[in-house]
Amino acid sequence: MNRPPAAQPDVLLASMDALADEKRLRLLRLLEANELSVAELCGILQSPQSTISRHLKVLADDGWLRSRRSGTTHRYRMRPEELDPTPRRLWLLAREQTEQWATSRQDELRLARVLRDRGDDGAAFFAGAAGEWDRLRQELYGSNFAQSAALAMLPRTTVLADLGCGTGQLTAEAAAHVRRVIAVDNSAAMLKAARGRTADLSNVQVRHGDLRAIPIEDGVCDAAAALLVLTYVQDAPKAVAEMARILSPGGRAVVVDLLAHDREDFARDLGQQRLGFSPEEMTAMLRNAGLTGATLRPLAPEPRAKGPALFLAWGTKPSGSVH
Repeated sequence: MNRPPAAQPDVLLASMDALADEKRLRLLRLLEANELSVAELCGILQSPQSTISRHLKVLADDGWLRSRRSGTTHRYRMRPEELDPTPRRLWLLAREQTEQWATSRQDELRLARVLRDRGDDGAAFFAGAAGEWDRLRQELYGSNFAQSAALAMLPRTTVLADLGCGTGQLTAEAAAHVRRVIAVDNSAAMLKAARGRTADLSNVQVRHGDLRAIPIEDGVCDAAAALLVLTYVQDAPKAVAEMARILSPGGRAVVVDLLAHDREDFARDLGQQRLGFSPEEMTAMLRNAGLTGATLRPLAPEPRAKGPALFLAWGTKPSGSVH
């Protein structure tokens, strides 16, 4: 009877050992189609350099990766066609099984940000000061001016509901641009801070209330915003339905929140009720609430952001609808 070569079990076990770690699987997914540096991988996986370097060494020593020096750094790449048959088959299976991981989607969003910021090497070289402009502008002026400009484009007659207003940052900024802001939160501490921040603003009302029963009359608001709040609500579909109820015909509901992720420790530490929302789940909530044009757009993670990636979603109350 023919027996397989003695080395084959070792190859199989070594390959399985290399894949038996979540971070190494995430690294291989990223490096299969892209050549990336350690610093870029640290930003995407939100892990310290020591951790990433340790995993890269394991993968490189086992033949999964190739690296090349580029200036003062090393860039890594995985090419499945260069793998031996056994690890290649294992990788194809692992890639298929990790395709729908929430973490994989988060990694892809951060990867897109890295590639966009990197741009074309030749163009970046000649860009000079333009390549530093975003960083320099934020250093000198911060980032709130962009939000202020967007708020200034709202019609002056707008009545805005700031749902889950927290300390009232959006409420205070929006008040200068709209007719009235109704701020709602169910935390006494947050409401105290919001009232203090908006005490001199005559067109602001701060109300205590649960987003599952928003203390605003039907059809009063032209816009309703729920920013980083639905993950704290036990019945998010009910909260979205309430957003739709308080909108006037043609009014828009806007949601910014966490994309689906698997960082249970993050949600637990922040007291969140759920691990974000998938695009399909969020747009379905908007549609089920009777809003049209339900749209969701993932937001590019900011370079220093440590939390899961976010999305922006919105829907509009039909002009002929009556609650």
